[in-house]
Amino acid sequence: MQGKAAPSPETPIVMVGRIGRRRAIAHMNLAAAKTGLRVGQAVAHATAMAPGLVLHDLDAEGDRAALRRLALWAQRLYSPTVAPDPPDGLVIDATGCAHLFGGEEKMLVDIRRRLAKAGYAAMLAIADSWGGAHALARYSRRALFVVPPGGLGVQLKDLPVAALRLPPETVQALAKPGFDTIGELEATAKGPLAHRFGMEPIRRLDQAHGREREPIEPVFAPQTPRAAKIFAEPIGAPETLARYLTELTVELCATLEALTLGAKTIDAWFYRVDNRVESARIGLSAPARDARRLAKLLCEKLEKVDPGFGVDKMVLAAPGAEPLAYSQDDVLSNLGGGKRATDLSGLIDTLRVRLGAEAVYRLASAESDIPERSVRKTPAAETPVAFSWPVDWPRPTRFFPRPEPIETVALLPDQPPASFTWRGVRRRVRRADGPERVFGEWWKADAELARSRDYFQVEDEGGERYWIYRDGDGEDAATGSQRWFMAGVFG
Repeated sequence: MQGKAAPSPETPIVMVGRIGRRRAIAHMNLAAAKTGLRVGQAVAHATAMAPGLVLHDLDAEGDRAALRRLALWAQRLYSPTVAPDPPDGLVIDATGCAHLFGGEEKMLVDIRRRLAKAGYAAMLAIADSWGGAHALARYSRRALFVVPPGGLGVQLKDLPVAALRLPPETVQALAKPGFDTIGELEATAKGPLAHRFGMEPIRRLDQAHGREREPIEPVFAPQTPRAAKIFAEPIGAPETLARYLTELTVELCATLEALTLGAKTIDAWFYRVDNRVESARIGLSAPARDARRLAKLLCEKLEKVDPGFGVDKMVLAAPGAEPLAYSQDDVLSNLGGGKRATDLSGLIDTLRVRLGAEAVYRLASAESDIPERSVRKTPAAETPVAFSWPVDWPRPTRFFPRPEPIETVALLPDQPPASFTWRGVRRRVRRADGPERVFGEWWKADAELARSRDYFQVEDEGGERYWIYRDGDGEDAATGSQRWFMAGVFG
């Protein structure tokens, strides 16, 4: 980082590497690209074309190490299958992961936001193939690009041939007869193309369009506990996959025990004979290395694994394993003495695997006078805390995520309604208590400075009890809309 000493964005800057014995441009900024320079161009030619060109030697080894660290970061947050895509990218298999972030586009937004916070500018794309996503992220000129299934060919056809990850000399050779775009190359007969330029352009075309699979070899931190097995003959039967998965889990747990570690996340990869890699991930509420329990959780994931024509390699890894040692209450319990708290981590993990991690949580109170804001979700394994709701004014057992509008007949501003209509049914109020006035949280938003609500506990003729409120004080329009809402129901 050069800080204030950094050159202006208008200064052409290139990173210089080596192609064979000659020094050539490996990377460049936008200002350098506008001068007509290109990647692979000799440095001597480039300095003649662009006076004032700033040269920096490429630290290829440092860049590879940094890219690997970035891949490990993405693997921890987004998907078990992440690999560096040199020289400046990552490839992430988002299959089965994007829904955890609310969809593919929201996942890309989250990745870009986190990278920006770390000081990285990023272009991101999701497509049906590694080659297609690579091309669109680098050459589409869109910061975020999500290609709908089946739409990859249309999006690729106008991109330059260089987007196919071909060597610079091959791109130059293709340009001589006029092959400038992927669409032009795709429309050409493959026989003459292979005869003149070899099989590499055709292979890259097939990979970009998803006709040829590219296995993603996931990155591993050197210290990551893992276990692997290679099969002499491909396996595919569910019971066979489950048996070997259980054996690998036992091996992984033995490694964890030797290191006094427990797994918080376990990733499984299934390498198919057709060069496709299937993956599965389980997240645990607390560090664990109970082989029987972990194998059961992993085997439940097998129903989402497609073995295709067979799996010839299986890998298990526990990234981000944490210290785990037996505690004193474990020893006392095993000796028949002492008393330990009920451990719910096994139940929580089973529910997370079956329902999804986002579906299992605890409710905790939050510091807020507004009822909808006074409850928050917390991790299921978090130690429960007492609710800090007012004891003088009981809260209903069932809150509505969004208060529902009701029609009321009320006598005076400070009085509860004589009757109300909710969900098409008119209810006459027999008893009521209130009002409990709640003011807007002015420190959060100026719009809440004058806002208020009047809450009432009411009971209808059938004995059902409700929690309703008026948005406003019943007189001043600045305090609210003066409409009535159903906030919750008492059990």
